Amino acid sequence: MVAFTILAGGYDTFIATYLFNSASSSLSLVGKATTGPSPSWISAHPTNRSIIYAVNEISKGALQSFSTSSTGTLSPALDTVSSGGDGPAFATALSTGSVAVFNYGSGNGRIVATEPRDAVNFVDSAPTITFPAPVAPNISHPHMALEHGSELLVPDLGGDKIWRLAPVSSDSYQIQGFIPQPVGSGPRHIAISNNRLFVLHELASTLTVQTIPAAPNGTASIIASASIIPPDPPAGAVFAASEILIPAPTTDFPTPFIYVSNRNTGVLDSRGDAIAIFEHVNAGTHQEGLKLVKHVYTGIDQPRGMEFGPADGRGGEAFLAVAGVAGNAGMKIFKRTEAGRNLELVATNLDVPTRTTFVWL
Repeated sequence: MVAFTILAGGYDTFIATYLFNSASSSLSLVGKATTGPSPSWISAHPTNRSIIYAVNEISKGALQSFSTSSTGTLSPALDTVSSGGDGPAFATALSTGSVAVFNYGSGNGRIVATEPRDAVNFVDSAPTITFPAPVAPNISHPHMALEHGSELLVPDLGGDKIWRLAPVSSDSYQIQGFIPQPVGSGPRHIAISNNRLFVLHELASTLTVQTIPAAPNGTASIIASASIIPPDPPAGAVFAASEILIPAPTTDFPTPFIYVSNRNTGVLDSRGDAIAIFEHVNAGTHQEGLKLVKHVYTGIDQPRGMEFGPADGRGGEAFLAVAGVAGNAGMKIFKRTEAGRNLELVATNLDVPTRTTFVWL
């Protein structure tokens, strides 16, 4: 038996703990740990996965830390600091020991240091980074952060830019430049693979690929752009792209397929929202592009976050946790098949109707 503990955040006041048995394809809810309000995004410490960070996505946003037991039992909040703004929709633990948290509602964020010997404790001295306001009526909506070397790349859904932050000190970063994105596209989440920058655009429902331009303000043309919207949606469907994942290649999954989630916020599809699978083809040639492999319908309403299991020798990289922010489809586990070209539903748990983000332990 291989059992995986999965933590799942959401728009309520708890983080749920699930147990997934890959041998029996069973998914069980084993507990709910009380947190601050709306722990909608959670992240594990990069070298000590027993330490968990969670946002409080509310108007006076916050960042909290927790510890977990070997069975996934979450402690009460061990420390809490302000996110510096309104509606933090994303947080991630960095290799430096700091935690980046960005506020969707107020166009700013913080890079909060932690104590070197006890990373559950925050060092509450980080300044607030405020992004320049775009042309009215748009406003800045930073939506995630991705480490790239010493930089942090921050897609701004409202500003149609990817901001480039450079460190000034251990807990202080400054804006050094940006990577422009198509006007009105709404860059939401990003990933880097094979020396390429992949951008998922919420407002345009597109996936793009480009080279990574030189810092601070280099530019690079978009090599390819592809719609992620599934074919034949119902009349009245309204799409908003959400998450992008590019798992590292393994022996069983040698091709780094790109998995992106659709969210239909309009008239629902009876099949649920789809995950689109793409392949990055012909890299470095004039035929470089994005090839749609498959749309997989999930039965889920508006999947905001999804996460693959760990590639740590237990086979977790074969499985994908997905849930919706709306509806009552609960949490589902899909298994990669056909070397990653397809997904097969293997487990469902309906005990909690909606979830938004996951950490596999």
